[in-house]
Amino acid sequence: MAKKKKKVPGLNASSTADISFILLIFFLITTSMDTDSGLARRLPQPPDPDQEDAQIDVKERNVLNVRLNGAGDLMINSDIADIKELRPRAKEFIKNEADLSSLPEKHVKEIDLLGPCYITDKHVISVQTDRGTPYDVYFNVQNELVAAYNELREELSKAKFGRSYEFLTDEQKVAIRTYYPQKISEAEPRNYGGNK
Repeated sequence: MAKKKKKVPGLNASSTADISFILLIFFLITTSMDTDSGLARRLPQPPDPDQEDAQIDVKERNVLNVRLNGAGDLMINSDIADIKELRPRAKEFIKNEADLSSLPEKHVKEIDLLGPCYITDKHVISVQTDRGTPYDVYFNVQNELVAAYNELREELSKAKFGRSYEFLTDEQKVAIRTYYPQKISEAEPRNYGGNK
């Protein structure tokens, strides 16, 4: 007697594509991706083509020169410094609390919500790097400079409005930023040790 072959029933694979699609979406939503962080900088508007070239005069006392060489050594104006010195020196420079003649000049400016204020909004912090400056040192310098502005804004927010900067209204934040405008200028990198 011959045995009868049994037929194997076929698998219904019509929903396999749907299940795969749902799993793909699930993993895309639940997986966190590494994102690169950068430095927040706003570029100036391009000049009007009809505008004549204007020479901008900046007084030497209004500029804080921050230089980094290829080895990552820091120089503030003409002094060799440690990264830990940068934030307090930048705050002293921006604030010029004692109205010293070696620090940025102060003048009276009417600021909404704050009234007439004696401020140093003509200051500039100029950062000059070497082409070989290590990126982590450069990034640390930028962080210290931004932290100096943030600390000054936080102190002023608490003094004028009695609360932290992050809890201020938009109008109050504008007033604080007008009092302490962030002015960090970056010059083109150079080769300090080699050809210029």
